[in-house]
Order: sequence, then structure tokens, then C-alpha cells
Amino acid sequence: MSPHPSPRSTELRRRFAEEARAERPDLARLCLLIAAEADGALDDAALDAVEIELDELAGQLPFRPGGPRAWATALAELLGARLGFHGVPSDYQRLESSLLHEVVRRRRGLPILLSVVWLEVARRAGAPVYGVALPGHFVVGFGPAEDQVLADPFDGGRVLTGPDAEVLVAGATGAPLDASMLRPADPLEVVLRILNNVRAWAAARPERSDVALWAVELSLLLPAHPARLRYERARLLVRRGDYVVGAAELEAYAEVVGAVDAGAAELVLGQARAARAMLN
Repeated sequence: MSPHPSPRSTELRRRFAEEARAERPDLARLCLLIAAEADGALDDAALDAVEIELDELAGQLPFRPGGPRAWATALAELLGARLGFHGVPSDYQRLESSLLHEVVRRRRGLPILLSVVWLEVARRAGAPVYGVALPGHFVVGFGPAEDQVLADPFDGGRVLTGPDAEVLVAGATGAPLDASMLRPADPLEVVLRILNNVRAWAAARPERSDVALWAVELSLLLPAHPARLRYERARLLVRRGDYVVGAAELEAYAEVVGAVDAGAAELVLGQARAARAMLN
């Protein structure tokens, strides 16, 4: 979707879009394709090596340790205690904390990427595992709703009590924990949230508009995404000096928005005119 994508980027995005539309999207593969977009040195052999390492980690888990709590404890003992996977506040300042291959290598990352490691290792071992997108802090869940056990990979896989989860949610939102927050997260929801984190990282660093652009463009390849991402992409193109394409996309977005909000559409058209004026 970039005006001048490299052949490598074009191929990565084709594969990303194809995987996102698969009947059962592969979370690890999607995360690794995001990583490859960020890291030009990450070739197919390196991508495969990460998957092999996840397989090997799964092979170190005990065979069918028991119920949900036993699975959560086994993951915490292997990944957290023995191998040292965890997070610290400074990880939020690093782009690598959102890239799966770097999280596997460094054994550090954001809660959601550490959760991806937990999910992929546990899934390969046959655990009843899924992601849980608590507001502001992603965790993993084991077992059915009536017997659910939550673990926090950012804290080395610590098994959470009910009050622990309430504190996490209250700290992020100031609101009480709602049962709807505990449902399993769809893989594509996880991927979009990861890309949102990348966009937030880049937004705080105006000199990294290149990262913001590929993050928004990958987000637009997902089957479901916020329509406003089209506007964000157009603004990024203008900021990066691609005035013609950026203005055209602003005009296209204004046409869509105009059906529901004429005032907002006029503001966007004004931005498009300003972008075209940059060519003079």
C-alpha cells in the first residue's frame, strides 16, 4: 500500500494479507511478518528459526501437566523462572519490545508480545490457552470461563488472583473489571493491538514516521480495522513529502466521511488543498 514499496516489502505484505484472511490465522507467523517489515535483515531462514525455537520451548514443558492452573504454573516455571522471560517499564521505550524475534532473543518485551510467546509455546504443547486483552495490560488465560486461570507474562507468568486482575484494570482505566474483558482475544485483535502499540511508539518520535507508516499500512491489510486509519495514512504521506498521493487519499477519505459528517469532510478537504499547495 506504500507508493514505492520495496520488492521485499511488497512480498511481506502479500503474505501478511493472505495469512490475515486465512480460516485460522497463525498468530506467530503474523507477528514475524510484522518483525520482518521492521527489520530488513530478518529473512525467511531467520523467521523459520524463531518458529523452531518456539517448538523447542514447547518440547521442554511437562506432558499434560493437569488442569488450567497446572498449565499456567508449568509455563511460569519454564519461561519465567528458568528462562527469564519478563518485562520492565523501560521496555515500553523500545521498538524491539513489539517485535517477536527480538522478544524471543532478548526474553524481554511488552506484555502483549510476551503473551504471544506464552500463547505459542503453550499452544504447541496442547494447552487450553488464549490471549486476554485486559485494558492497558495483555495477559494469557487457561481453561474454560468457569475454571479460568490468568497469568501475567510481563511479571514472569505470575498466576493472577481475581483481585490482581481487578487492580490491573483499575490501574489502566479507573473502572472495575467486567466479565466481558476476560473473553479470549481473536488472533487478529492481538495483531491490531500490537500494531497500535508500534504506531503509539512512532507517534512519540516524529523522526520515525517510516515506522508509523508501515504500521498503519499493515493495519489496513487486516480484514477489520478502524476507518480512521486511512486518514492517518494520508497524513503520514503528506508529512513525509508525498503530497500528491497524500492529498488524493485525504480527498477519498473526505468523500467517505462526508456521508455522515459534512463539517469533518470539509476540514479534511482543507488539509488536502494545503497538501497540494506544498507542490507550488
